[in-house]
Amino acid sequence: MIKLSQKLRDQIWWLIITVDYNYSRICIADHELTENTLILWLEDKQDFKNSLEDCLQLNIPVKNFAKLIKAENLNSYEGQKLHPNKQYVYKTRIQINEPVEWYKHDASLTEQQWAREAMLKSVLTQLVETEV
Repeated sequence: MIKLSQKLRDQIWWLIITVDYNYSRICIADHELTENTLILWLEDKQDFKNSLEDCLQLNIPVKNFAKLIKAENLNSYEGQKLHPNKQYVYKTRIQINEPVEWYKHDASLTEQQWAREAMLKSVLTQLVETEV
């Protein structure tokens, strides 16, 4: 669960109301991943802004982003492994890399976009479920 300030919750609600509760109209105008924070700038697809200052800035701690990547199994795939001692094959999730490292180095541009959109969806879902 991501902690959002009351001011940020109000701003996100205003954006939701502005798009007439059509969440698919909310898009990520730009993003930045720093050492501690994933920054998403949000806007209405039907009302593009001229600068990022006009967009809603959403700061998400990297640890929450990493939890989402792991929970959604974005940094792993289902595969088979050979047990080292007993020599039998079993199905398991095989992790490609740690969540943030996967995002930075292993994920394609499309997979990175999916991860950011999943983060946005998670924030919106959390907001709607806790506030309504």
